[in-house]
Amino acid sequence: MQRAEARPRQQPEGAAPGGGGGGDRAAAAAGAMDPTGLLFQEPSLYTVKAIFILDNDGQRLLAKYYDGTFPSTKEQKSFERSVFTKTHKTDSEIAFLEGLTIVYKSSIDLFFYVVGSSQENELMLVAVLTCLFDSLNHMLRKNVEKRSLLDNLDGAFLVVDEIVDGGVILESDPQQVIQKVNFRVDDSPLSEQSVAQVFLSRLVHMSLGAESVSPCTNYLLAQGRVLQSAKEQIKWSLLK
Repeated sequence: MQRAEARPRQQPEGAAPGGGGGGDRAAAAAGAMDPTGLLFQEPSLYTVKAIFILDNDGQRLLAKYYDGTFPSTKEQKSFERSVFTKTHKTDSEIAFLEGLTIVYKSSIDLFFYVVGSSQENELMLVAVLTCLFDSLNHMLRKNVEKRSLLDNLDGAFLVVDEIVDGGVILESDPQQVIQKVNFRVDDSPLSEQSVAQVFLSRLVHMSLGAESVSPCTNYLLAQGRVLQSAKEQIKWSLLK
């Protein structure tokens, strides 16, 4: 009686040994369907690459960049000029430049821009842009123009920081943004100007019991007024 010999199972042509042909073929099929690999990219929280506001001459008023796409200020401003040239005379609300997706909006003498990657969901970028504009519109009492923005530039930066942090979208509700900004302002330490005001007010209070204000107090009060006047002149010179 002859012993039966074990014979290896024949593999189909083109299949890899070891039974891995099915997985390899699936991977190959996926690669053929998406040669760039974009459809199978892992989702990222880092949606926004930049936010900036320009005046009607294309000059920067506010800008925040969140990655190394434009590492230097020179490169950032060059990009902003290119974006402004491409968008300031068009009625569209979205543009594609240098492999980036840009959504934008204008108001009187201001242009608002939100920048994301070429694969970014445009609706997400529009939501950020809308929240930014509506929040500033509320903060500036519906007077969204250059002079008003410059007068409240610190608050505008706070608004941007509440909406996006490090490229991650934190908030898209303008009411929530305004509430958080007001809370941060209330909790912030005294500024240089407020400290000076408190100091001068204290001097005046100390002098109320005297028949006349001392020369030293007069001098300090005058210096405070000069400092305040200088700040106002610097602020107005930025608007010219």
